[in-house]
Amino acid sequence: MSHGIGFIGGGNMGGAIISGLRKTDQQLQIRVNNRINIERLQNLVDKYSVIPSKLEDTVKNSRVLIIAVKPKDVRGVLEQLKIYQLTDKLIISVAAGVPLKVFYKYLPGIAVIRAMPNTSSAVLHSMTGMVRGENVTAEQVEMGEQIFAAIGKTMWIPEEKMNALISISGSAPAYFYLFAESLITAGVQLGFNEEEAGILVLETLLGAGKMIAESDKSPGILREAVTSPNGTTFAALQVFLDDKLPLTVRKAAQACVQRAEDMEGEYEE
Repeated sequence: MSHGIGFIGGGNMGGAIISGLRKTDQQLQIRVNNRINIERLQNLVDKYSVIPSKLEDTVKNSRVLIIAVKPKDVRGVLEQLKIYQLTDKLIISVAAGVPLKVFYKYLPGIAVIRAMPNTSSAVLHSMTGMVRGENVTAEQVEMGEQIFAAIGKTMWIPEEKMNALISISGSAPAYFYLFAESLITAGVQLGFNEEEAGILVLETLLGAGKMIAESDKSPGILREAVTSPNGTTFAALQVFLDDKLPLTVRKAAQACVQRAEDMEGEYEE
């Protein structure tokens, strides 16, 4: 990538993106403005050779600015950015629950992309949903794709689907982590030590993911192939079904969507 990238905020999501970008491009200039947590900023400098930068320098020396602060802090960042010349910049926001119209209000005429990667960016397997703002040029579309394609796969969507995407891919790594945690705990209760149970769960999770990714069969068909009638897998799955796991998953996804919608409403107040 020939363009410098500036991060405003260096928390978990920003750090995951930086980690992935650095794995794919050792020479890319990455500036980070993270005034709230200096220790965190130093960690990014030590691990990824980012350039710690004041906001003015970050803006001046970056063609792309990635806003990676907590959603509640976005308004304050936009207030600060208003004083700078941004006409040749691409702004990318990875903050959940902050619609494009907020950016239009504070930075009228500026090119903005909403993006929702996930923390698997750090291992180059993010699934990033992207929404193109009304002032984004074709060249800037390509720049945005290039950034997030370097850390996984991308999907352009209309903004009205963003909250649903947050629930299905943006927040979803945590769902799988919870399931893995629970299965490890079950393994310990069945007599394995924690290390043994962790290895068993990790390798099984990786294998199942690889099967879904590389097979031409749906997850449902793959599940059926593992499930002999009245066998051991059948017995386990029956408990999940009796406890309404599919319904629980749908309710969890809807709760995520609702919270994202609530956050958007808070920005309109």
